[in-house]
Amino acid sequence: MAGPTSTPTLAELVARYSEPKRRTIDVAHQLFSTHGVGGTSLQMIADDLGVTKAAVYHQFRAKDEIVLAVIEVQLAPLEAALTTALEQAPGPDRRLRLLSSLIEVAVTNRSSLSTLQSDPVLFRLLGEHPPSQRLWREVFGELLGDGLGAQARIRASVIAAILGTVSFPLVADLDDATLRAELIRIATPLLTG
Repeated sequence: MAGPTSTPTLAELVARYSEPKRRTIDVAHQLFSTHGVGGTSLQMIADDLGVTKAAVYHQFRAKDEIVLAVIEVQLAPLEAALTTALEQAPGPDRRLRLLSSLIEVAVTNRSSLSTLQSDPVLFRLLGEHPPSQRLWREVFGELLGDGLGAQARIRASVIAAILGTVSFPLVADLDDATLRAELIRIATPLLTG
């Protein structure tokens, strides 16, 4: 569990959201995927929820808080994959299982990841949000080693791009099993670089 000065885990952040807040987050995510963050107003979120704008403000003080909550909820399964992988003995098998789990989460959540990647506000915040930064440092530290020198950072960027291909229109019609298998085949050599 995170201490008072450490960055909380995504699971800790997401656990703080009540059911009504989770509903707001889910509605906002859907609207962001259709209209983008910039094209989605608090009034639109309130209308889709069937509540007043004041009710949304009662849950979240600002739209930015909702945007960060969407990021946290969407990244929580990636953090869970990392946590599960770290329970195993260190080594190449653990790295491969982590890579496979990350690809599984990406393939299973194609539309969610598409929204995170395609919206410039979400994408920027994804890189600036401390829990998100911590998650990616830990994921790529595990996959590629703690040093994360120039070569490892390039490999990490390629792996991130590979995970992002799940939302590319050219593969939208592929079934999950085919996409998953090909992504694992392509990404695995990057672990041993």
